[in-house]
Amino acid sequence: MALILVVDDDDQFRSMLCRTLERGGYEVVDAPNGKEGIRLYGKRPADLVITDILMPEKEGIQTIMELRHDFPEVKILAISGGGKVRPDEYLFMAKSFGAQRTLAKPFEQKELLQAVVELLGEGQD
Repeated sequence: MALILVVDDDDQFRSMLCRTLERGGYEVVDAPNGKEGIRLYGKRPADLVITDILMPEKEGIQTIMELRHDFPEVKILAISGGGKVRPDEYLFMAKSFGAQRTLAKPFEQKELLQAVVELLGEGQD
C-alpha cells in the first residue's frame, strides 16, 4: 500500500483529501504546513507528497525546493486555489521548482486519484 503525505493548512480540505485517498486504498499521513510535512517525510519517506502552495510556517514552493534538494527522488503533486495571483501562476512556479504534477483547486476527486495513479506509476505493466 502506497504512503501519501498530504500537506495543507486548511484543516477541512486536508481532511477531505485524506478521506478520498484512504478510500482510494492509500495509507495517508498529513501535516498542516511545510515545516511539519518535511519533518514527517524525514522520519518516514512517503511514496508521494501532495502539498498546497500558500501556507504559514513554510509555504509550498519552499517545501518543494527543500524536499527536492534533500530527497531528489520524491514525487510531488502541488495544489493551489490561488491567492494574490491566479492558481495557475503558483502552480507554474511549483512545477519549475520540482513538482511533477499540479492541480488547481477546486478539483474533482477523480482528478486527484488519477494524478496519484499516474505519479505512482500504478496500472502500468
